[in-house]
This record gives sequence, structure tokens and C-alpha cells, in this order.
Amino acid sequence: MIFRKSETPQTPEPAPEPARPGSKGRPTRSRKEAEAARRRPLVVDDRKEARRRDRERSRVERAEAQQALMTGDEKKMPLQHRGPERRFVRDVVDSRHNIAEYFFPVALVFMLVALVMPLVRPDLYTLMSTGMIIVLWGGILLCVVDALLLRRRLRRVLTERFGSVGGGLVGYGIMRAIQIRRFRLPRAQIKHGQEPR
Repeated sequence: MIFRKSETPQTPEPAPEPARPGSKGRPTRSRKEAEAARRRPLVVDDRKEARRRDRERSRVERAEAQQALMTGDEKKMPLQHRGPERRFVRDVVDSRHNIAEYFFPVALVFMLVALVMPLVRPDLYTLMSTGMIIVLWGGILLCVVDALLLRRRLRRVLTERFGSVGGGLVGYGIMRAIQIRRFRLPRAQIKHGQEPR
């Protein structure tokens, strides 16, 4: 006996409903589909190679900036040293003798003497330490007075030259005055007593 499947009549598929006002007219996609659509292929396949190139580029930029600080080439200097106002402030500071640039090496010598003195002459240590404290505090006071005089001068000459005092310029000059001239970066481009450019 042969059984035949009963043929069921095919029902026609319903026509898609017209989009309601305010709807997007399509079904919302699943999270899996949305995440797959957001994925982008990496531009650089080899991450180690990309990191190596970035390190090399950073090293070259640092070397160029360091060289610019030594030579005074403003185009390649770090941003905090660029501009005519900052160059003028550097020249004003470099043209004068600043007490702090001489005081800090002297203070370092005094501290070294204070460390060695108890071992060499313990009987004179109390007398020497009192004298050193007076000299050190006197030097600090002189540095503060010199910084205030420099502040006043910088404000005056910046106003005369540029019409106003830009933010941070006076502090930039005072911090430069504290540094020993030989170790200042950018390097001093003028000598003591020379007029600022």
C-alpha cells in the first residue's frame, strides 16, 4: 500500500505592512549584527612594527627639540619656549646678573661642608653650623628680593614692548633666573649686560 502525503494548499505570504508613521520601516537588528557592523579592520596588521615606528618618530622629535634648545631654533623648540615674548623674557633675564644663579652653587658647597664638618672638626661644628644657617637664610632673602625686582622690571619692559603682560611670562622669567646660567635651556643667546633683542 502506497501512502501519499496529503498536499496542503500553500497559503500566500502576507504583504508587508506599510510603515507606520514614526517607525523606521524595518525590523531592529540584533546586538550580534550591530557589533559585527561596528568592527573595523586594523589599518596596521603588525602592532609591534607600528609601536616601533612611533617610538622612532618620538625619539627623532625629542632629539630635534633638544638640539633646538641648544641652538635657539624656535621652530623646533617645545611650545612652552616659543614666541617673541618668551624670547624677550629670556633675553632680559640672561642680560642681568641674578643672585640666585650664584647663590645655589654656594649653598650646595655649604651643605657639603655641613655634612663633612662633624667628622673633621666636631669641636667647631656648632659655631660653623650657626654661621652657615645665617649665611643660607641671608642668601635666600637676597634671592627673594632679587626675584621681586626682576618681576617689576619684567612687567615694565613687557608692557613697553608688547603693550601688555601675557599670562605666565613673569613666572617663566623668574624660574629662568633661578637656574644656573650654564644649565639654562634654551641656551642664553646674549651676554651679561647686552641689550635684549
